[in-house]
Amino acid sequence: MSGEEEENAAELKIGDEFLKAKCLMNCEVALILEHKYEQLQQTSEDPMNQVSQVFEKSLQYVKRFSRYKNPDAVRQVREILSRYQLAEFELCVLGNLCPETVEEAIAMVPSIKTRGRSHDDDAIEKMLNDLSLIKKFE
Repeated sequence: MSGEEEENAAELKIGDEFLKAKCLMNCEVALILEHKYEQLQQTSEDPMNQVSQVFEKSLQYVKRFSRYKNPDAVRQVREILSRYQLAEFELCVLGNLCPETVEEAIAMVPSIKTRGRSHDDDAIEKMLNDLSLIKKFE
């Protein structure tokens, strides 16, 4: 991003390094950290010696704020949101915050309406309905 352009997440002006970065939703991070935690418990005689306080706090945080707990549901959420050609940043914000209405989704991620893509209110509504079905049957 040039020095002249000001960053603005509402317009998805977040810098090239962030636009190209792979983002993870809290629920995906929780699955990764839980897997690592299990590995540490299996390989150590005293599992608590292997887990730092930062690791433990991070795991607690993502578990607390994860909207989806089931690994299949986590995969489905990413698949559904990926169908809408969202930027990684947009996908993760929507997956983490789980807006219930089109208005909430646009307020949280204004760029889904301003980037010139064909995300009309009906498409956003369908996306939100698909996400709520996953949550309902999880």
